[in-house]
Amino acid sequence: MSKEPHGIVLASASPRRSELLEQVGIRFHVIPSNVDETLLADETAEDHVIRLSRNKALDVAGRQDVNGRWFIGSDTVVVRDNLVLGKPIDAAEARQMLASLSGRSHRVISGYAVHKRDNGQTISGAVVTKVFFKKLTPREIEGYIATGEPFDKAGAYAIQGIGSFMIPGIEGSYTNVVGLPLCEVIAALEELAAIELFDK
Repeated sequence: MSKEPHGIVLASASPRRSELLEQVGIRFHVIPSNVDETLLADETAEDHVIRLSRNKALDVAGRQDVNGRWFIGSDTVVVRDNLVLGKPIDAAEARQMLASLSGRSHRVISGYAVHKRDNGQTISGAVVTKVFFKKLTPREIEGYIATGEPFDKAGAYAIQGIGSFMIPGIEGSYTNVVGLPLCEVIAALEELAAIELFDK
């Protein structure tokens, strides 16, 4: 699918994003960005993830010692009642997040950016998925925290992992909730001539 084995660079250390790209046969290499992910004052969640996605892609593309032609940046947040939930710093915060999501819906918003180095063109956007949680018991919350899975996940859960037991349904893109809206990223890679689906 990819035109060059080392032409595409994923500017993220997320194993989940790598797995999503691998599952559709895209060849790439990983070089994480060093972008500050602080939410700016008066910045919407959508603007936040788009800005970070673009900054991540441009950060890695701007390094002189990095080979590559196309650079993918992405950022994902969980939003409940217009409050952005990041990764929990400890069990107490994970417990608070999970309890606040229990029995209701929230939004997962992922930004994406694909930057073509030789002409400076960047395609970016944000995708929103509505996620429904079942009502969690205290035992379920404590048991899930004990697995360790919540601690490097926005919103303190992973839909593709053990956390799937909590989620009866979603409205929108599944891969978006995992961390990379594949449909939109692949379309951007095609538009920028990085890949060709179903090569002849």
